[in-house]
Amino acid sequence: MRHQSIQLIEPDFHLARPVIEVLELAGYTVSHFTSGRAVLHNRLGGITLVSSNLHDISLTEWIRHSQLNPDAKGNTPVAIAIVDQDQGLLAADAMKAGATDYLLRPFEASQLLSLLQRVEALEKPMDDIVAESWRSKQILQLAHRAACTSATVLITGESGTGKEVLAQYVHQHSLRADKPFVAVNCAAIPESMLEAVLFGHTKGAFTGAIQSQSGKFEEANGGTILLDEIAEMAPALQAKLLRVLQEREVERIGSHKSIQLDIRVIAATNKDLRKAVQEGTFREDLYYRLDVLPLHWPPLRERPEDILPLGQFFISKYLEQGNCQLSEDARNALVQYHWPGNIRELENVIQRALVMRHGDFITAQDLMLPVEVTKVEVLNGQALSRPAEADKGHKEAKKMAEFQYILDILKQFGGNRTQTAEALGVSTRALRYKLAAMREQGIDLDAELGSAA
Repeated sequence: MRHQSIQLIEPDFHLARPVIEVLELAGYTVSHFTSGRAVLHNRLGGITLVSSNLHDISLTEWIRHSQLNPDAKGNTPVAIAIVDQDQGLLAADAMKAGATDYLLRPFEASQLLSLLQRVEALEKPMDDIVAESWRSKQILQLAHRAACTSATVLITGESGTGKEVLAQYVHQHSLRADKPFVAVNCAAIPESMLEAVLFGHTKGAFTGAIQSQSGKFEEANGGTILLDEIAEMAPALQAKLLRVLQEREVERIGSHKSIQLDIRVIAATNKDLRKAVQEGTFREDLYYRLDVLPLHWPPLRERPEDILPLGQFFISKYLEQGNCQLSEDARNALVQYHWPGNIRELENVIQRALVMRHGDFITAQDLMLPVEVTKVEVLNGQALSRPAEADKGHKEAKKMAEFQYILDILKQFGGNRTQTAEALGVSTRALRYKLAAMREQGIDLDAELGSAA
């Protein structure tokens, strides 16, 4: 639903007039202001277009203050910065300060209206997506732009960052939203079966094919298919996938009949595909076919503003009855933790805390987060504990803390890799990589776990 009113803050009337005319012709009611501070004092909500030409306050300062001054309903203004072509750094600073998006002057009327449509779409409730940080909002802006096309999307990010959720967001905001969304985890299906799963097969095509079966591409026809963990696909199958993407048709195994496809393809990976191409494990032509509209979900540690809202989201999702809030020490612990397992790990931590709590508050102790590794030294007969960062640096300390946490969870589950991976919120493959790294660091897993390792 379109916003009924928009605030435009532009001291220069000659620049303001054409913007006002475009907005009014599009059906908006526009309030024009020449003073930035006056709008802050009025605490206006809705969408505000704010110019870099302000005389009484800087653009970034206005945006920061606007986020701290909600309107009577508790809503903060949706700020769109308007900057000149040579003010790219200012645009970036505005986004960091809390702006939802920006426009570079001079701009076409279509650019302004298209941006407003994207912003309004972001204001609608979104299931399973929490985006409070400016980086998350920026990614959703790009995702919404991608949704308006039929181009192939490549989503990258560490394990557990929510790549499938972002893929669903693209689908739900596209013209294919009422069509199927089919997700395929290329790493979870044995290599010998993946081709049949993707492309389908005819009766008798191979041993055990007792009847014909459609593939995932057919099932997703008209809609969207997500190829998750695409980097794990075998080279031979990559060549067949490339042909499907090029020809927009698929043949079932054992058949020579082509099935035409009208489909959007979204690929996702936690690997660096450029590096995989250089190493010869991923086809270069397939990479360029997939990397049309790239979207990168930053790890949770790089968007700390999302941590507490996500925590509260998961509390609401898993709380069976009653009320529950995060205590102050729990909130501090969540923000300070580095989240190697990203959102998936946070979700598991909240689920566990809801079981461990003893009242209406989740405490830091209930979270059961690992503590930073420390070294103990003896000075004048007294034990002194000092952070390992003093010797190895902050990054090394985090790594060792993560290794210790993994070891603790392994012990808790008697060395069971699958249960440990689920508790950590990572894939079993990611856990194997971590265990290999631990061995490289000299950690003797066999000695630590005994026969369980």
